[in-house]
Amino acid sequence: MPTKKLTDRSIGALPVPAVGQVDYFDQGLPGFGLRVTANGVRAWTLLYRHHGRKRRMTLGTYPVVSLATARARAKELLADVVKGGDPAGAKRAEREAGTFADLVHAYLNKYAKPRKRSWQEDERILLKYVPRSWRSRPASMIARREVRDLVESIAERAPIMANRVLACLRKVFNYAIQRELIAANPCTLIERPAPERQRDRVLSADELRRIWAALQGEDVRSAAFFRLMLWTAQRGGEVRTMRWEDIDLEAGWWTIPGERTKNKLPHRVPLSPPVVALLRELRQDADGSAWVFPSMRATTGHRETVSRATRRLRAASGVDDWEPHDLRRTAASYMTGMGISRLTVSKLLNHVEQGVTAVYDRHSYDQEKQKALKAWARQLDAIVTGKPTEKVVELRPA
Repeated sequence: MPTKKLTDRSIGALPVPAVGQVDYFDQGLPGFGLRVTANGVRAWTLLYRHHGRKRRMTLGTYPVVSLATARARAKELLADVVKGGDPAGAKRAEREAGTFADLVHAYLNKYAKPRKRSWQEDERILLKYVPRSWRSRPASMIARREVRDLVESIAERAPIMANRVLACLRKVFNYAIQRELIAANPCTLIERPAPERQRDRVLSADELRRIWAALQGEDVRSAAFFRLMLWTAQRGGEVRTMRWEDIDLEAGWWTIPGERTKNKLPHRVPLSPPVVALLRELRQDADGSAWVFPSMRATTGHRETVSRATRRLRAASGVDDWEPHDLRRTAASYMTGMGISRLTVSKLLNHVEQGVTAVYDRHSYDQEKQKALKAWARQLDAIVTGKPTEKVVELRPA
């Protein structure tokens, strides 16, 4: 391998080999050289050793990449080698890491689906809000500036959703780091674009009446979903994933399995008379589905979202500042206002509990919960029909 003082003049004078290739190495910078091939291509190369093994990198072709640029780049890479780096290995790893689409597929199937009940929301965010142009690019090539620009552009029209997109992308890239697919997370040091506060929205009696009236214009199952959220005070995700096998209409109980509750413990929900009547109607038209609210897009699975129905109800009722989860909070607030103890309401809401009773005291409030939801059903009926409301003198556990 010949060694020469590489200059623009000497490079122009290098002969083209008849066959194969010849490497000319720079006298002033060990490992840095120019490979000349039989077809006249001149490519910058860098040779170095990593843990005793020879490595080679291509730094571009001459004259597209000038001598000064190639030499400066070679010096940077050699400095990294001195610190223990392996630039050629890192470049190869980037090529093998796969595209961003590959990363998203792995994240959803190997992490999100087995661990997160809300994995479908992650999938929706990644498909709807992340640019399609990212999908075919190496995941390791997504830059922090691109993430920041994306989040800021979303924040201009939907600040809270921008927060959600940033959080989802951070999880995806953290997953890639844990599996050594990429070296750094491009979401690092990017702050949420919008401040968030815990919602405390409770619907007024007039707003409840307007929303309840607007339900008349919805399809049977959409209307049933919102009514059940109000009557049972359970989380939207739990209502959407109701299964007929978990419901005992004769005894009037709905048992939510632990894998679908927030605290991972089974939760018993008493069914008030109007809930039982509604479920009996839905059961007659179940078409063999295992789900009370089957998917509207597939023959199997439960309903994925109620966002469109929520938007329709906002428009039809004229009450635009509410979310489905506000129905649960509203039910709880009215029950405490009726005289039902906060402890009983907490049991109904299946809030996280501490101590031994969190595990062993799961059924001791069944009677109180039954009485509370029956009273709340009567109260809600009074609100939406304009009848007089009531106060509750609660039973206390023995």
